[in-house]
Amino acid sequence: MTAPHDLPRIDPETLPEPVDVHDNSEALAAVRAVIAAGPYDATWESLQRYTPPRWYQDAKFGVFLHWGVYSVPAFRNEWYSRDMYREGTPEFEHHVATYGPQSGFGYKDFIPSFTMERFDPHAWAALFRRAGAQFVVPVAEHHDGFAMYDTDRSRWSAARMGPERDVFGDLLGAVDDAFMVRGASSHRAEHWFFMNGGTRFDSDVLDPRFIDFYGPAQREETAPNERHLEDWLLRTVEVIDKYRPQVLWFDWWIEQPAFEPWLRTLAAYYYDRAAEWGREVVINYKWQAFAEGSAVYDIERGAMGATPPFVWQNDTAVSKTAWCWVEGHDYKTARDLVAELVDVVAKNGVLLLNVGPKPDGTIPEPEQQLLEDIGRWLVVNGEAIYGTRPWTVSGEGPTRVQAGSFVDADLPVYVAEDVRFTRRTDVTGEYVHAVLLADPADGTARIRSFGSGAGLLTRPIRSVQVLGVDGEAAWTQTVEALEVEVPRSTSPHSGPVVKVWLEPETPPERTDSLHG
Repeated sequence: MTAPHDLPRIDPETLPEPVDVHDNSEALAAVRAVIAAGPYDATWESLQRYTPPRWYQDAKFGVFLHWGVYSVPAFRNEWYSRDMYREGTPEFEHHVATYGPQSGFGYKDFIPSFTMERFDPHAWAALFRRAGAQFVVPVAEHHDGFAMYDTDRSRWSAARMGPERDVFGDLLGAVDDAFMVRGASSHRAEHWFFMNGGTRFDSDVLDPRFIDFYGPAQREETAPNERHLEDWLLRTVEVIDKYRPQVLWFDWWIEQPAFEPWLRTLAAYYYDRAAEWGREVVINYKWQAFAEGSAVYDIERGAMGATPPFVWQNDTAVSKTAWCWVEGHDYKTARDLVAELVDVVAKNGVLLLNVGPKPDGTIPEPEQQLLEDIGRWLVVNGEAIYGTRPWTVSGEGPTRVQAGSFVDADLPVYVAEDVRFTRRTDVTGEYVHAVLLADPADGTARIRSFGSGAGLLTRPIRSVQVLGVDGEAAWTQTVEALEVEVPRSTSPHSGPVVKVWLEPETPPERTDSLHG
């Protein structure tokens, strides 16, 4: 195997010719024409007529993928392209010690080693389907400016360099074949400043031959100019038109004021294009980038403290340490991930769970195993997840869940008294599910919210079942709780899931008479 310091470098003489994107007038006029044809226009009032699709509200679980050139150094996290140029960071010191000074071996020089020679999109899609995912969201472009898709706006793409293959499009085609929904994420906005550390000392970021890759590399304090904003819009439009994703996920920094009119334009264009396709779509956004109700709110590595009236999303990862492939991940357990999924769904949310492929195009074995474990849990217990809606309360129990973003570094340790609830109604009746997040030591699940004294079950219980166990469970409803006998270890990844079937609502008989 080639030693890290002997990795091949980019040969400037063999690079494709730069793409001229100075004049965007024709492309922008085409965007305006689509919006003019409607049904949405680029105002928040119009965009707030949007309704999240039922397929998304029912899906509950998707797979996210952070894959890219940063997976070659595989050091610390996916921000290597920024931090290797920031003096004083561990990435800077590691880079100099391992590959030499940034003037001789820059971030671009990892591209020849990003080969993905073992990439099998249909094997990936089969894994995601076994995991129970209903949609798949690969990164189209990360902060580093290297497009994973076949772009006409840059020579720096996986279709022209590295694997020299439209790996993004190939994966989405396999996702289609597996009857999952295709998505895309864009992190392009931050590229305005992302590589600016390399402008402060002798590095290849200052080499004019590579300005179309490393640029703009401007100051974080400055608002992006119209050239960058046009390029951000048109790159996103390109992904929309070439690949027709039904989920479009945006990272942070688009909440900067300069993006506001461009976000309205982009959303109107996407929603209008989707209307042409006859497909229902989702935009995910963070912080306050979009007006409430105009798209689907996303919390990174987070949780809600209560159940909002709108569907939302939590994007998180199988690892606590990074989104991309790195050596020495601190992985969550399958039990951690199932608990996150259940907590999110009970609070009207959707979970987007990230894995990070290696630069050879394989998904690391521990990450494959975590996905397989989640899938096995969902095979047995999926009816408590898919197609459900929030119940009267989201949960009960003594363990506090911290609300907000970036709260998954210290995951809670649940006990058997911690329960999450979901509700579903179908042609056979109405059901409430109680997912215990740990096994009761004495073999009896005690669900206080189902006790007659709680007043939360509005109709009598018809029957009780433990998912994965044949027949009706032995149960007793007291004032304090519903007590259900449960077998031990119905799943190694959560406590038992109790399914309560409620008696149907019977309308009262008519008692009036013709003449009173």
